[in-house]
Amino acid sequence: QVQLVESGGGLVQAGGSLRLSCSVSGRILSINYMGWYRQAPGKQSEVVPVISSGGRANVADSVKGRFTISRDNAKNTVYLQMNALKPEDTGVYYCNADIRTPGGLLYGMTYWGKGTLVTVSS
Repeated sequence: QVQLVESGGGLVQAGGSLRLSCSVSGRILSINYMGWYRQAPGKQSEVVPVISSGGRANVADSVKGRFTISRDNAKNTVYLQMNALKPEDTGVYYCNADIRTPGGLLYGMTYWGKGTLVTVSS
């Protein structure tokens, strides 16, 4: 089975940094995009950044200039470097990936991690 496992969340003070990791395991043919969503308390889930298999990244305006997404295709891992964290960044961060698997859909299927909690204190 395909699994996405996140790590790196925690509690930091405003202005601090965290680095999130998401590793994909299982039988995989290819991975298209990988990225991160977050859900703040009482708010709807939103895209933070996504990155294509070729390394092109799209970053939400709210985190542009502070967050950097990167990807190691050999390790099937995506990273999110978060700098200058703000209390508004608090939330559960979910890893997301569009993956083609043996016997699966030709155009891929979306998989989700269980999330890692990021808490930014004032």
